[in-house]
Amino acid sequence: MPEPRVAASYVHLLYEYLEGAGLDARALLGPEPPADDHFVPLPRWQQLLSLAAQADPRPGLPLRIARHISPRHFGVVGYAALSCKTLAQALMRLERYHASVYDVNLASIRWLPQGVQIEWGVERGRPGALVDETAIAAVVHLARDMTGENWPLDEVWFVNPPPQELGLYESFFQAPVRFGQPVTRLSFPARYLQLPLRESDAGLLALLDRQADTLLTELGDVPPAVQAWRRTLVTLIREGRTSLAELARAHHTSTRSLQRKLAEQGRTFQKLLDETRRHLAMDYLRRPDLDIAEIALLLGYAEQSSFTRAFRTWTGHAPAQWRRRERTGLSAAIDHTADGGPRLRPLTGPRSAREAAGLARALADGPPPGDGEPAP
Repeated sequence: MPEPRVAASYVHLLYEYLEGAGLDARALLGPEPPADDHFVPLPRWQQLLSLAAQADPRPGLPLRIARHISPRHFGVVGYAALSCKTLAQALMRLERYHASVYDVNLASIRWLPQGVQIEWGVERGRPGALVDETAIAAVVHLARDMTGENWPLDEVWFVNPPPQELGLYESFFQAPVRFGQPVTRLSFPARYLQLPLRESDAGLLALLDRQADTLLTELGDVPPAVQAWRRTLVTLIREGRTSLAELARAHHTSTRSLQRKLAEQGRTFQKLLDETRRHLAMDYLRRPDLDIAEIALLLGYAEQSSFTRAFRTWTGHAPAQWRRRERTGLSAAIDHTADGGPRLRPLTGPRSAREAAGLARALADGPPPGDGEPAP
């Protein structure tokens, strides 16, 4: 079984908290995770929290850290959840991709008549009070932040022994908090599920939209109608609305009329969807800051395994393997310049990873594949 881990973007939260408290986080904890590291092993996260607790020994440290959480600390998963309309939809998305942020013990959601329970077992061990309490408090604060309401819970369970200042926890969760329980659990009223979410931050998804728009424009000369459908699909794909009916609704037409127009352009909806996803997938995989699970989410797949199967069909390679081949090609190009060959020009702007990969192929392997061919 792989070693439990947490997202590096989640770890940045701790550094920000310490800096905000007037402490030198890098002197206390060492350097932050590199930008292209997606995860930090659980033992390292435990060590970082322990060092933070020594520097800030006041009771309730996990609660103070959690108050600084925002969607960006959950990476693409946080922004994607925020693009949902209601808390129920966001929770379902967070449950599905929970492991891309925090896979110590996976969450399960139970929808009961009397309310909702989010539960974490102990199958993968007990990582300790600092890890558990920071994670659970962060989830609650994020959910409150997304809805714009500081709502109370019904009850909270922790598997760890009780802290010295129980009142701090009951005040934060606005509910009875019980320790020494068999599982970790959040319970809250079902009516919260229909709470609308505030508007999504511009942030990462706006950047990805601009990149996707630029990429689709570069894919060659296609009729304006096809280009318009592709651009619409970018947003629909990310929201998981990958049906003919959704595309037709977005273009204010019927499914039958859209099918006819697609046929006139020599396409079917499935072909258009697969083309768009394939090109977006390749571009996202060239971004070192996006994890495979996050890419699967951006492409509207319910499971990472579904994305892996589709990508293997398109290219003959699993996503991680294709990404390694791209990086190897870039490294080969850089090594070639060290031997006196042409040098890569400095890369700037959000498309630098894609441009670097293209230059690497040109230097190491010859011309890049055409639009209709899968990349190596």
